[in-house]
Amino acid sequence: MKYMLLICVGEDVQLTPEEGAEMERATLAWVDEMEGRGVRLQGAPLQPVSDATTVRVRQDEVLISDGPFAETKEQIGGFDILECTDLDQAIEVAAKHPVARIGTLEVRPFWQD
Repeated sequence: MKYMLLICVGEDVQLTPEEGAEMERATLAWVDEMEGRGVRLQGAPLQPVSDATTVRVRQDEVLISDGPFAETKEQIGGFDILECTDLDQAIEVAAKHPVARIGTLEVRPFWQD
């Protein structure tokens, strides 16, 4: 079953250069492990929320605004697409992601055809 792993971090989270380097190293190790296990199909970090554009259509009018759709303290910083046997495995994979220690990872299944 495919799952979307949304990687969210609070805008107020500040890492020291050393912490940032360790987070990058740990994340690359997580990617290597999950790709080696065949559960990570794709993933990427996203540009900051300051680069987001929100598009809505209301009464046939296209409304565009700067910034993310959700006004929350945590913003989506990246994503991974997982192929797992079940939700338990997806949770186990998410729990191993280094960002789970400083942010929130949302695991959401894709609709099945």
